[in-house]
Amino acid sequence: MDLHLLLDNLTNPALLFFFLGILAVQLKSDLAIPPNSSKFISLYLLLSIGFKGGQELSHSDFNAEIGWSLVLGILLALIVPLYTYFILRIKFTVANAGAIAASYGSVSAVTFVTAISFLEMEGIEFGGHMVAVMALMEAPSIIVGVLLLSIYDKENKDKVSMPKVVKHALTNGSVLLILGSLVVGFMASEQQAEGIKPFTTDLFKGFLAVFLLDMGITSGKKLSSFLKKGWFALVFAIVIPIINGVAVAFTSSAFTESVGNRLLFAILAASASYIAVPAAMRLAAPKANPSLYLPMALAITFPFNITLGMPLYLCVIQSC
Repeated sequence: MDLHLLLDNLTNPALLFFFLGILAVQLKSDLAIPPNSSKFISLYLLLSIGFKGGQELSHSDFNAEIGWSLVLGILLALIVPLYTYFILRIKFTVANAGAIAASYGSVSAVTFVTAISFLEMEGIEFGGHMVAVMALMEAPSIIVGVLLLSIYDKENKDKVSMPKVVKHALTNGSVLLILGSLVVGFMASEQQAEGIKPFTTDLFKGFLAVFLLDMGITSGKKLSSFLKKGWFALVFAIVIPIINGVAVAFTSSAFTESVGNRLLFAILAASASYIAVPAAMRLAAPKANPSLYLPMALAITFPFNITLGMPLYLCVIQSC
């Protein structure tokens, strides 16, 4: 791995604020971001990324690369939960394995946003259609997770309402906002987009820093209790993202030559959902333990991807 690239990432102010949040928890500080402010910032980040992605997409011709990129994203969201479920069954119940598998098949919008910031810091271009790829990867993994539960969890088989869960997955606030913002950005003219550029672009990195500070505080609170649950979950939360990220970093060259797009594909494959999927799993898998699958995604996989993961996947891509 390029140590200069790693150092650049680890000294990124937004990432340092994430570490500050973890440190605040360890020092038992009362530092906290008000819940309403945290929710507003997360909505802002999704809106900004979606709008800018729509603008990029409006200036691009729909071609085979965009079409295959969308297909690859959906395939990843279907395949990852399938194979990880059977690995997870070695140690976990059907409900926990299904919930965790769905989380790792889905994506983390915040990880995606951080990856975009990383690419901008490195001066690497990427396609606006990757925002659409991210949005399309949310629901399929949830559906696969519910199907696995309906097949293997005999006690819960009749209680799973597939239409209700699918509707929840498709109308989830983060999915709806990112897709809606993408459409708005696509429809807006360049002149109209310029009028709100100070909001969608100039403030972005500052809001991202505050949001990662909040994520650091949240991760720090969940980390200590999670580490008591054993080594298997910890190893899974690091090794599976590496396998998925590196594999996609290699294979994505068949779909696109863009280094930026390939990194975003790798980070999407490596990330895990800690917003959309946990909300859906409360309905589909009430017996699954949120204190297991939520910290795995948020307290282990998320920090790994935004610190070591992105430079690792980029190094793999640039060496290919």
